[in-house]
Amino acid sequence: MNENQELSYDQQGAWRKLMDLLPERLRLDADEMPSEETWKWRDHYVHLDRYDVPGARSKIILQHGVGTNGRQMTLLIGQRLARAGYAVIALDSPGYGMTRVGRSLVRFDDWVDLLSDLIDRERERDEMPVFLFGLSAGGMLCVHAAGKNRKVKGIVGLTFLDERIYRLRHETVIHPLIAPFVPLVVMLGRIPGLRRLRVPMKLVSKMHTLSNDRALLRVFLRDRSSAGSRVTLAFLSSFMAYRPAVEARDFDICPVLLAQPQKDRWTPERLSHLSLAGIRSSFSVRQLENAGHYPTEEPGLSQLEEYLIQFIESNQNVAAGPSDRRGR
Repeated sequence: MNENQELSYDQQGAWRKLMDLLPERLRLDADEMPSEETWKWRDHYVHLDRYDVPGARSKIILQHGVGTNGRQMTLLIGQRLARAGYAVIALDSPGYGMTRVGRSLVRFDDWVDLLSDLIDRERERDEMPVFLFGLSAGGMLCVHAAGKNRKVKGIVGLTFLDERIYRLRHETVIHPLIAPFVPLVVMLGRIPGLRRLRVPMKLVSKMHTLSNDRALLRVFLRDRSSAGSRVTLAFLSSFMAYRPAVEARDFDICPVLLAQPQKDRWTPERLSHLSLAGIRSSFSVRQLENAGHYPTEEPGLSQLEEYLIQFIESNQNVAAGPSDRRGR
């Protein structure tokens, strides 16, 4: 790819098919479209959706998981946060969305490093307080990146998953019988001759529970840039066995909010408590009523925006560092 060639979602139509099925308030008018940026990071060309809002006092970086991409995060919450006066960036991690992958083999470690480097890049740009919002695997990824970076004001996740925990794997893989074979996948992903083999994520995880809306789900699963993606054994291996710079029990960098979709058929609340057991930072939980894993249902959809804004406003002027656990 030419370094001057800009990546754009104008080059694919899957997100528009999804948008046409979303509640009307999530659909983007021509004057609400994000600006798009291509960032050369290592040997990858990373796509960013961006809302630069004049007078914004805080910035929110949106991190997708293994079944979504940055534009789907923009549709879900990005443009609504921009309307509320915040600067917003939605990231396409390598292998997803419009990001173009280079020659190097992508591992989950790269996703964490990328988010950490993006935080540094944005802080150098304007020193605005940075918050992270993660969906699905993106929730714990935000915790990992904040632990590595230590420059984050707060984290909101729709779930937090430590894939090293056997009980968690048992519930999140497509069938419980697969869980005992995860160590084998971890091993195979480290073998040079096998690590580049690609596997559809929907054959590994409970991707069929990504949305509780059947029409939306069909669009997701057909989209090779999100739920229909294929990942390498190397990525799966690193995803299942990732060891963060700061373990959850030692995490004291910033407050953490779990915005739990009440009707999430993939990742129930207990898995987040299991993954963040012993966390030292302030940790609180709010329920998104009637909402699924990708929460487009009311009243949870409106509650998500409400809780995010409350969380940002409460923490954007708070000094970083250890805090108590009130509000859990």
